[in-house]
Amino acid sequence: MTTITLPEDFTEIRLLFEQANDGDVIIQLADGRQFILSAIDDLDIEIARSRQNQKLMEFLEKRAKQTKTIPLDEFKRRLDLI
Repeated sequence: MTTITLPEDFTEIRLLFEQANDGDVIIQLADGRQFILSAIDDLDIEIARSRQNQKLMEFLEKRAKQTKTIPLDEFKRRLDLI
Protein backbone atom coordinates (compact mmCIF):
# COMPACT_ATOMS: atom_id res chain seq x y z
CA MET A 1 0.00 0.00 0.00
CA THR A 2 1.32 3.41 -0.93
CA THR A 3 0.36 6.72 0.69
CA ILE A 4 0.57 9.87 -1.45
CA THR A 5 0.14 13.33 0.06
CA LEU A 6 -1.38 15.83 -2.36
CA PRO A 7 -0.87 19.58 -2.25
CA GLU A 8 -3.83 21.85 -1.45
CA ASP A 9 -4.33 23.09 -5.04
CA PHE A 10 -5.79 19.85 -6.46
CA THR A 11 -9.35 21.21 -6.69
CA GLU A 12 -10.76 18.67 -9.18
CA ILE A 13 -9.35 15.74 -7.24
CA ARG A 14 -10.62 17.26 -3.98
CA LEU A 15 -14.16 17.12 -5.44
CA LEU A 16 -13.70 13.38 -6.05
CA PHE A 17 -12.63 12.94 -2.43
CA GLU A 18 -15.74 14.79 -1.24
CA GLN A 19 -17.88 12.41 -3.34
CA ALA A 20 -16.00 9.42 -1.88
CA ASN A 21 -16.99 10.59 1.62
CA ASP A 22 -20.60 9.84 0.67
CA GLY A 23 -19.82 6.50 -1.01
CA ASP A 24 -17.29 4.68 -3.15
CA VAL A 25 -16.40 6.33 -6.47
CA ILE A 26 -15.37 4.34 -9.55
CA ILE A 27 -12.95 6.27 -11.74
CA GLN A 28 -12.76 5.10 -15.35
CA LEU A 29 -9.93 6.18 -17.63
CA ALA A 30 -10.32 6.73 -21.36
CA ASP A 31 -8.61 3.38 -22.02
CA GLY A 32 -11.25 1.57 -19.93
CA ARG A 33 -9.17 0.87 -16.81
CA GLN A 34 -11.12 1.40 -13.62
CA PHE A 35 -10.12 2.35 -10.10
CA ILE A 36 -12.12 2.71 -6.93
CA LEU A 37 -11.82 5.66 -4.58
CA SER A 38 -13.11 4.92 -1.10
CA ALA A 39 -12.94 6.76 2.21
CA ILE A 40 -11.09 4.74 4.86
CA ASP A 41 -10.65 4.88 8.59
CA ASP A 42 -8.06 3.45 10.98
CA LEU A 43 -9.77 0.06 10.99
CA ASP A 44 -9.58 -0.16 7.19
CA ILE A 45 -5.85 0.57 7.35
CA GLU A 46 -5.31 -2.03 10.06
CA ILE A 47 -7.21 -4.64 8.04
CA ALA A 48 -5.12 -3.91 4.95
CA ARG A 49 -1.90 -4.21 6.94
CA SER A 50 -3.07 -7.44 8.56
CA ARG A 51 -3.77 -8.93 5.14
CA GLN A 52 -0.18 -8.18 4.16
CA ASN A 53 1.12 -10.07 7.23
CA GLN A 54 2.07 -13.41 5.65
CA LYS A 55 2.55 -15.23 8.97
CA LEU A 56 -0.88 -14.14 10.19
CA MET A 57 -2.54 -15.15 6.92
CA GLU A 58 -0.86 -18.58 7.03
CA PHE A 59 -1.99 -19.06 10.64
CA LEU A 60 -5.58 -18.09 9.81
CA GLU A 61 -5.62 -20.34 6.74
CA LYS A 62 -4.34 -23.29 8.78
CA ARG A 63 -6.86 -22.58 11.52
CA ALA A 64 -9.72 -22.36 9.04
CA LYS A 65 -8.90 -25.86 7.77
CA GLN A 66 -9.18 -27.42 11.22
CA THR A 67 -12.18 -29.71 11.43
CA LYS A 68 -11.79 -31.12 14.94
CA THR A 69 -13.72 -29.18 17.55
CA ILE A 70 -14.33 -29.49 21.27
CA PRO A 71 -17.91 -29.24 22.57
CA LEU A 72 -18.47 -26.27 24.87
CA ASP A 73 -19.24 -28.49 27.88
CA GLU A 74 -15.95 -30.36 27.40
CA PHE A 75 -14.08 -27.07 27.11
CA LYS A 76 -15.63 -25.83 30.36
CA ARG A 77 -14.70 -29.11 32.11
CA ARG A 78 -11.09 -28.75 30.97
CA LEU A 79 -11.00 -25.28 32.50
CA ASP A 80 -12.74 -26.49 35.66
CA LEU A 81 -15.61 -24.10 35.03
CA ILE A 82 -18.26 -26.75 35.72
